[in-house]
Amino acid sequence: MPLLTRITGPRDLDRLSPEQLDQLAEEIRTFLVDAVSKTGGHLGPNLGVVELTIALHRVFDSPKDKVLWDTGHQSYVHKLLTGRQDFSKLKMKGGLSGYPSQAESEHDVIENSHASTVLGWADGLAKANQLRKRDDHVVAVIGDGALTGGMAWEALNNIAEAKDRPLVIVVNDNERSYAPTIGGLANHLATLRTTDGYERFLARTKDILDRTPVVGRPLYETLHGAKKGLKDFIAPQGMFEDLGLKYVGPIDGHDIEALESALARAKRFGGPVIVHCLTEKGRGYQPALQDEADRFHGIGPIHPDTGLPIKASGADWTSVFGDEMVKLGKEREDIVAITAAMLQPVGLKKFADTFPDRIYDVGIAEQHGAVSAAGLATGGVHPVFAVYATFLNRAFDQVLMDVALHKCGVTFVLDRAGVTGTDGASHNGMWDMSILQVVPGLRLAAPRDADQVRAQLREAVEVEDAPTVVRFSKGAVGPAVPAVGRVGGMDVLREPGTDTPDVLLVSVGALAPMCLDIASLLDKQGITTTVVDPRWVKPVDEAMAPLAERHRVVVTVEDNSRVGGVGSAVAQALRDAGVDVPLRDFGIPPRFLDHASRAEVMAEIGLTAPDIARQVTGLVAKLDGRFDRTAAGVDSVEPARD
Repeated sequence: MPLLTRITGPRDLDRLSPEQLDQLAEEIRTFLVDAVSKTGGHLGPNLGVVELTIALHRVFDSPKDKVLWDTGHQSYVHKLLTGRQDFSKLKMKGGLSGYPSQAESEHDVIENSHASTVLGWADGLAKANQLRKRDDHVVAVIGDGALTGGMAWEALNNIAEAKDRPLVIVVNDNERSYAPTIGGLANHLATLRTTDGYERFLARTKDILDRTPVVGRPLYETLHGAKKGLKDFIAPQGMFEDLGLKYVGPIDGHDIEALESALARAKRFGGPVIVHCLTEKGRGYQPALQDEADRFHGIGPIHPDTGLPIKASGADWTSVFGDEMVKLGKEREDIVAITAAMLQPVGLKKFADTFPDRIYDVGIAEQHGAVSAAGLATGGVHPVFAVYATFLNRAFDQVLMDVALHKCGVTFVLDRAGVTGTDGASHNGMWDMSILQVVPGLRLAAPRDADQVRAQLREAVEVEDAPTVVRFSKGAVGPAVPAVGRVGGMDVLREPGTDTPDVLLVSVGALAPMCLDIASLLDKQGITTTVVDPRWVKPVDEAMAPLAERHRVVVTVEDNSRVGGVGSAVAQALRDAGVDVPLRDFGIPPRFLDHASRAEVMAEIGLTAPDIARQVTGLVAKLDGRFDRTAAGVDSVEPARD
C-alpha cells in the first residue's frame, strides 16, 4: 500500500522512519507528475518543495501553527499532506484550487494573493499571537524571486524590530521566480549558496575540538562567542543579521533530516529567524529540469513521459504582441521593454534575444518598474512595460503620480486581461479598465483581434506626452473581425440596415465575436443593431454621443468590472453631451470569481450572447410598451393579494 494513501493529515507523518519519508517524497513526485500532466498547473515549483513541505509539517503543528505560502502556487504538496489527494479536477470548477483555499481546509490561511505579501501577513499574525499571549508559531515560506519585491523588505524591516517575537521565515531559494532571479539580492543569495557556510564550518570545528583534550572545548566556546566576525569571514550573511534576523543556512532543501534540524532550531529561538533552503525547481522530472525557460512553472496538459503538450496551440495574443515588439524594435532604436520577472510569460523573450541591451527585468517589483519607466521616458526613450493586467493593480499610484502626472510617454501592455478563469480570483484581469479610468490623460486601447493588437500597439508608442495602455486576453487569438465602416475613431463592425436603428451595441476588445452573435440574435427578434468597437475606450470617442443619439438604446459589453468600467465612462460621456438615451452595461459583477474555465465563469456571470440578447430584448420590449417578463429573464410573479 503506497505511503501517500495513508497520509490523511500532517500528524500521520510523525510515525514514519527516515527511509519511509524518502519513499514518501518519491511517491509525491510521481503523483504530481501524473496528476498535473492531466490537468495542467504549477508543476515545477511543487516538485521543488516536496522535502521542505514534509519537514515543515513534521516540525510544526498545523493548523494551530500557521504555515503561510507566498503566492501559493507551490502548495500542492501541502494539500496532499493535509488530506486533499483528489487532483482529478485541479483548477477546474468544483475541484481543488491551484492555490491555498480557506474553503478547502483549515490548514490554509492565505488564499491566492500576489507575490511578496507573505511576510506582511506573518508579521501581523505574529503580532496578534503576542498580544493574545498565544504560543502558536508562524511560518512564512517565500521564494527568492518574491524577495525581489519591495513589500517583502518593508515587512522584514518591521519583523526585525521585535527581537522577542517568534516568527520563522523560510526562504525557498531555487534561483528562480518564473525565470532565473535577477538583481542584487539574487547575487547575495548566490554568494551564500556557494560559500561553505558558517554553520557547517562551526559544526566541523566543534567535532574536531571535542576530540582535542583539555583545550578543545574552551577553544570552541571562544570561537562560538566570536561568531559574528567569524560569520562575516566564512559566509557573507550579514545583510540579514544586520537587520536583526537570526540566519540559519544555507540548508539542502532536499535533505529532510537537515531541514527538520534547522527548522526545529528556528522554532526554539524565540525571535525572528530566516532559514535559507536551497531547492531545485522541477526536481525529479527530467523534462522540467531541461526546460530552461521556467522549469515547467505553469503548464497545460502534457504527455507525462515526454513533457510535450498534448494539444498544439495556435497563435495567442501574447505571441502576436511579442512578434510586433521585435518589429518595432528594429524600426525604432528608442523602444525599450520592461518586465517584472516574467520575460517569457508576457512575450518579451524574442525582444530580449534580439535586443539584449534594451530589456530590463526589474524582478517582482511592479511599482519600481512603473517609476523606472517614467525615468526612461524622461531620459528620451519609449518604454513598453508588459505585465499581467491583475498585477498592474499593484502599481496604480506610480501610474497616476509618476507617469501620468509627469506626462511621460510610457506604454503599458496588459496581458491576461478580463476573465482568465482557472487561476481563480487574484488572476482575473477584471479591474484595469475601472481603476485606470480616473488617471488624467491616460489612453486605453482594447484590441479585438491580432490585427488590432499590432495596429494599436503602434498607435500607443507614438504617444510621447501621456501614458498609454494596450490590454488583451489570455490564450488563443481568434480570426480577424473586419470593420465595415468607421465613425470618428471607432470601427463599425455591423450596420443596422435602417436609418432608425434600435440598439447601439458597444463591443469592448476580445468580446467582438460575441457581440456580433448578440446582434444576430436580436435581429431574429426584429431588433435592429449597430455594433461598434471603440478601439480606444479611454477617452470616450467624441463621435459616441451623436451616434448614440440616433439609437433607442445603448448597450455596452466588456470583460471588466461593471463598476467604473467602460459602460460607466460611456454613460457619463452621454450625460455630459446631454444625450438622454437608456443605457445598459454588461460586464463582470463586483465580486471575486471562483476558479473554473473562462467559458464556465462567463456563463455563471451571465456574460454570454443568449443571456445578453434576452435582456436587451426585454429592454426594447419595455420601451415599446410590450414588456415581456419572460423575454427579459424575469419569472412571472403572481399579483400581491390582501
